[in-house]
Order: sequence, then structure tokens, then C-alpha cells
Amino acid sequence: MSEYISTRGNTEAVGALTAIRRGIAPDGGLYLPESLPSLSLARILALAPLSYQERAQTLLSLFLSELEKAELRAMVDLAYGPQWDTPRIAPIRAFDKLAFLELWHGPTCAFKDLALQLLPHLLTAAAARAGSSAEIVILVATSGDTGKAALAGFADIPGTRIIVFYPKEGVSSVQERQMVTQTGGNVHVVAVQGNFDDAQAGVKAIFTDERLLAALSRANKEFSSANSINWGRLVPQIVYYFSGYLDMVAQGLVAAGDSINVVVPSGNFGNILAAHYARRMGLPIARLICASNRNRVLTDFLRTGVYDRNRPFYRTSSPSMDILVSSNVERLLFELADRDSSQVRAWQESLARTGRYELSPGQRERLQAEFWGGFADEEATRAAIARTYRELGYVVDPHTAVAVHVFREYVHTTGDRRPTLIASTASPFKFSRVVLEAIWEGETFPEDELELLPVLSDRLQLEIPAGLADLARRPVLHDMVCAPAEMKQVVAGLLGLTQS
Repeated sequence: MSEYISTRGNTEAVGALTAIRRGIAPDGGLYLPESLPSLSLARILALAPLSYQERAQTLLSLFLSELEKAELRAMVDLAYGPQWDTPRIAPIRAFDKLAFLELWHGPTCAFKDLALQLLPHLLTAAAARAGSSAEIVILVATSGDTGKAALAGFADIPGTRIIVFYPKEGVSSVQERQMVTQTGGNVHVVAVQGNFDDAQAGVKAIFTDERLLAALSRANKEFSSANSINWGRLVPQIVYYFSGYLDMVAQGLVAAGDSINVVVPSGNFGNILAAHYARRMGLPIARLICASNRNRVLTDFLRTGVYDRNRPFYRTSSPSMDILVSSNVERLLFELADRDSSQVRAWQESLARTGRYELSPGQRERLQAEFWGGFADEEATRAAIARTYRELGYVVDPHTAVAVHVFREYVHTTGDRRPTLIASTASPFKFSRVVLEAIWEGETFPEDELELLPVLSDRLQLEIPAGLADLARRPVLHDMVCAPAEMKQVVAGLLGLTQS
């Protein structure tokens, strides 16, 4: 049975389902496996003829040994079923030695669907295994896409309730509309007067508030998370990097066993961390290229070994990356510290107290041996959208455009031209205005972004994704707004909790 430990070391090892059910460890740390499975090249290549669902079941079973084979397969089939617009689930789009891993064919048109269509089934199974009758309350802080994907995944799932906090004015109008129109008797959406880091810090504080936890227990409820701090969010993301590599081999972009580079637009560091774990399991990845937007805290960390959130916060056209405190870096720090949880705690305490921490020279060298960081400002992002369409006839959203710009910068800087896989994280239709104004610079478009969906569809001769097609006609169902300091009170009120 797989055992999971906390990055902060002050809690016992638990099974995978317990780690997923809790979301965050009692000591405030993040769960991760005591050891990662190791796969030979032959074992990886044996996945090649399988469907995405079969690849997922095989790889997930290595981490979820508590689940019976038939039980896991049923969950996978539910997660990756007819709600996807392609049976290939996460196909690649290839251009010579460059491939885009399209992670946005799910119901909410963003990569978060790959994990959040599966997570509800894992959580309910975890509760059943534990013999718990408690209602699972999912708390989510979102910078854009996680919120809608979590809402869609958990809506009307028996035994669960979900509360999503998003930064008011900090997501695109399409992203906001997706969330505030979400149906379901168990869903709540709350705008926070602040940025994503404010919302994320508020959710983390709720998880460890003793009075609120006591009231929750009395009401027979328990918290869990659908953010990438939950291991159940990360583990399904490992699958698509294996699948993308195998598809590159099948299409002749790379020879079996040869290494590739992987470029990931990253905000909270979960998506690229999944690629890192895939590499540690044996997937032939040479360099992991971390792409940031103007909020370049990860770029600076990878280049200097200093994590410093003491800087201006910028709202950009790639809002899912508008983050200054990237939670999943803590899992990587655990490795860089040779699993010394006291060092991890010291770094996190320094981050909370001073807003920064610094790696040793040796740790920095290890980090830079595996990761390369770059960023794109707003001008570079729009230029990348236009250039990709002009040169490849391919349309990317602004997050993927950040990755394209950083990929080109990496090649120019290093001369490394090995085959590369770029994680394409959202449909361009979620950011129609940015895409239209970048490609057709100088033209004037309607003010209402929802009116731009058919415009983009007509210009590109592409069908509007089903998840966005009727967005303008859906009624707004959630209009609550609160200050960051009011988040605990809001949660207590929504759950009907009485704190003594």
C-alpha cells in the first residue's frame, strides 16, 4: 500500500485515500508519496497502444493501491467519458519537433478538468473506505480555471459541498461567468475583494482554524481541498505527460527512449510538478521549462534560488498565473532539502514572516539542473499569440502563449533544439478578446466578451466549445462578495456552523 507523508513531518504516514480525503496534512504540510514508482522504458512503451483511459488506470493504480482494479476503472471511465469533446481526451497537435499537448477538451475547457473530473470519485471512495458519514466540504481558492472545473466536478455529488473563492476583478469575464452561473444544490461561489494570494491564504487559514474545525466536527462535516495542494489533484496530471510523450513517439516526433523538453505555463506550480514526478518515474524528459507571466516570482526563484513574494502584483491577460505564492513549490523544497521537514518548515515560516526564503548554493544548482525559468510580459504574450497563428496556423490562449514565448527564449538562449512538448492549458475561446486583439491588431471588437465567442468562431472557422456555447444565456446564481478577513465567517454562515 502506498504511504503518504507530510512535507512538514509532524504527522503520521497515511494511505493515499486518507491523504486525498484530508487535502492538507494536520501539520499544515502537503502530502506526497514516501517513494515514487519507477518505470522502465519497456513498461512505458507498453502503454502506447492503450486508450487514454487505459493509460490512466495503469498509472493511477501505482499510486492508488487501496482501490480495486474494477473500482478504479469505473472511476476513470466516469471521469473521461462523453463530457469530453474528443475520445483521445488529451491529444497532441504536432508541428515538426514541436507538439502542443491540448489539455482543454473537457467540460470547462481548461486543463484542470483532467484532475477535477476524477477527484470527486476519489474523495467519495475515500470517505466510504473510512466509514465516514460526514459531509465533505470542498474549499477552493481559484485564480480562474480551478474554480469552474471543481464546481463542474462536484456539482450534486452526494455527500459533498463545495465553496469556491475567486478574486473579484482578477479573473476573465468568461471565467467569472462560468462560475457564477454554476448550477447544483451543493455549490457556493464567493468573490473576494483582493487577489488570488489573498483567497489562497484565506482558505489555508480556514483549514487550520481550531474553532471552525471543532464546529465542523459537531455538524458532522469535514474539510477537504480541490486545489493542487491535494494529492488527488496532482496524480491525474502525471498521466497526461506519459500520454503526450507516447503520442509524440507514435507520430514520429521523437524516437522511443529519446528525451524531450517540456514547457509548462505555471502559477501554483502543480502542473509542472506533475511533469517533474513523471520524469522521476522514468519518463524521458530532459529539461522542464517553467513559463511565468509578468508575475515572475517563479522565474526569479529558478534563476536565483531566492523565493521573494515582496513585489508588485499584476493583473494580466493570463489570470490563472497571477500568483505570488506558489503552494506546490513546497513539495519540491522537500526534495531539495533531502526530505528534511525541519528545513521545509523553516522556509515556510520565513515566507510567512518575511515574504522570502533562500536556497543554499548546492540546492540552487540542483534546482537549475532540472528546471529553466522564463517569463513573458503582456506585449510578448500577445506577440506570441499572433506569431503562432501566423507561422503555424494554430491558435493559443494567453497562458499557452506565455509558454510559447518562453520556449523560443529558451531555444535562443541555450541552443537546445530537442523535440519539445508544450502544455496547452486552456481553450482560446476562454480568452476571446485577447486572442482577437492579438491576431487582428488594430480592429475594434464589441465590449461584451461573451459577444466575442461567435466572432472568434467565425474568424477561425472553429466551433465554440459546448461548455461555453450558451454562457451568455445562463442566469447568474451566485453574487456574494466578501473581504479576505471575512472568509471564515462566510464559510461558517454557508455551512450553518455555530462556533463556541
